[in-house]
Amino acid sequence: MRILVVEDNPDLRRQLAEALSQFGYVVDLASDGEDGHFLGDTEPYDAAILDLGLPKMDGISILERWRANGRDFPVLILTARDRWSEKVSGFDAGADDYLTKPFVIEELLARLRALLRRSAGHTVAALECGHLRVDTRSARATLKGAPIKLTAHEYRLLSYLMHHQSRIVSRNELVEHIYDQDFDRDSNTIEVFIGRLRKKIGTGRIATQRGIGYRLVDIDT
Repeated sequence: MRILVVEDNPDLRRQLAEALSQFGYVVDLASDGEDGHFLGDTEPYDAAILDLGLPKMDGISILERWRANGRDFPVLILTARDRWSEKVSGFDAGADDYLTKPFVIEELLARLRALLRRSAGHTVAALECGHLRVDTRSARATLKGAPIKLTAHEYRLLSYLMHHQSRIVSRNELVEHIYDQDFDRDSNTIEVFIGRLRKKIGTGRIATQRGIGYRLVDIDT
């Protein structure tokens, strides 16, 4: 899952990037409003973490422009402002959740997981497809209760497929959502990771729809 963080405080920006990366997210960073708006308006994110008090363009303006342009990914607002009127302004601009600084990183991660689940149509933190299970709280996968040893890219790929298991996911969509903006997107590594995953979870659990993409299959029913 690919997350945009728009935050001008370098220490907090680094802390967020480290925490999110640790739990299997791909993270793109912006330190001012103009860069944040541009990235959110041009790149396909699964969610954004957006500070309100930004240089060059404030968070409310960014959010209003994203929504006006049809960018519908979930947005979690961060702010040092705690007046109720400013919270209302954020929600009215299109925010999905709100967290006041200072905050505990575990709460931010929990709120982000909830936003990602709801946007993909899930209600629980543990995603299941037959005996295959991904726990988004711990960023761990199991098969029939046994842990599966995955690399960071393999986990990102499996997590994305699990979040969207009700439909076929194209190769281009996977490339856009499991790699950051600096990755070489002309590579053919998706096929390599699909092959590695199949060896670890069972060949039949990932079906190839030729010319379209990939889909998780429950082979345990």
